[in-house]
Amino acid sequence: MTILDERISTAPAVRPTGGSLLDQFELGLNAPICLTWELTYACNLACVHCLSSSGKRDPRELSTEQCEAVIDELQRMQVFYVNIGGGEPTIRPDFWHLIQYAVSHQVGVKFSTNGVRVTPERAAFLASTDYVDVQISLDGATAEVNDRVRGTGSYDMAIRALDNLSVSGFKDAKISVVVTRENVSQLDEFKALADRHGATLRLTRLRPSGRGADVWDDLHPTAAQQRDLYNWLIQAGPNVLTGDSFFHLAGFGEPLPGLNLCGAGRVVCLIDPIGDVYACPFAIHDNFLAGNITALGGFQNVWQNSELFADLRSPQTSGACTKCQHFDSCRGGCMAAKFFTGLPLDGPDPECVQGFSEDALLQVGRTIPAASQDHSKPSKRGQEPVFLQLGMLSPATPPVHGCAQSPIAGRDPGAS
Repeated sequence: MTILDERISTAPAVRPTGGSLLDQFELGLNAPICLTWELTYACNLACVHCLSSSGKRDPRELSTEQCEAVIDELQRMQVFYVNIGGGEPTIRPDFWHLIQYAVSHQVGVKFSTNGVRVTPERAAFLASTDYVDVQISLDGATAEVNDRVRGTGSYDMAIRALDNLSVSGFKDAKISVVVTRENVSQLDEFKALADRHGATLRLTRLRPSGRGADVWDDLHPTAAQQRDLYNWLIQAGPNVLTGDSFFHLAGFGEPLPGLNLCGAGRVVCLIDPIGDVYACPFAIHDNFLAGNITALGGFQNVWQNSELFADLRSPQTSGACTKCQHFDSCRGGCMAAKFFTGLPLDGPDPECVQGFSEDALLQVGRTIPAASQDHSKPSKRGQEPVFLQLGMLSPATPPVHGCAQSPIAGRDPGAS
């Protein structure tokens, strides 16, 4: 019996005896396939669409010893790998130690960075280390586009990190891009940039959470751009990773490679710098807080016994989306995107490709939930966010969270 089979068979929920992997995953697994872990909210940039509103370090951050204990628990639970992010995770003084600790305890690591500390020496270390994957965040294929979003000099910093990894012999780095209205026309350029560095392109959807809530109206792709993106992804196939960010686009017809299902609390979740566990890397809000790993029972107790996760794993039986003929394709879209735009969770995605959310988004009484936390720091010259206007951007951090590839890569989603 494989580890995946063990998780399915021992998970606490009552699950079907047959059916596809999607049927199994929808009720949740005994342990997440992967999870996102924000090690710190400290960041050297001040990006406008940062999901976690990062900038300042939270003084309650988990200690090195507590982080080691988390890794020990993930090893016991047989979590496949952990996505480490932030903030900028390499800012933590113990970051490289924690990478080595995870690898030595058979926990694979994928970490996302803006490249600030990927020096030639660190690149050489990464090239010599097993079970570590690196994602460099970039939001423009040119400095002009990227630096309006992420800050002056951030493009050169990211390219320098990619160069260092390439020269060191590091294999298959990832270039992580948040698709926006401003860069969606650069997809071919992003792919060429990745190819030149022996890297893989990974695209992520812009979510209206954190500081991204303030700029989503101006930054998220238009309906026409969504269609262009879908066509481009269909043509690219599995050569471009998406982390299942764009399963809402399946409403156009053919599903994209991957799970095509919201994995929140089912196969993924997030641990934040102080040990709080959220259902989704894109939903850092009190409404999606499932517990804290420092409480009795640790992470395993939160994952297996939280009421929030139990609710998320319950089959959806009502709501506008389940009555839609496209529901089996897009599964109603992204929970976080709905919540942060003030739409009902059982209703259409705010970027529903069939246009079913347009009227709801225009409702006068629609309430946008207030952010439950903000770690933004006072802006510095050259990095200060600029309010977006049509055709213009400002500094931001991409949602570099989530699985770097589909949790069921290599498996047939329709197989039992």
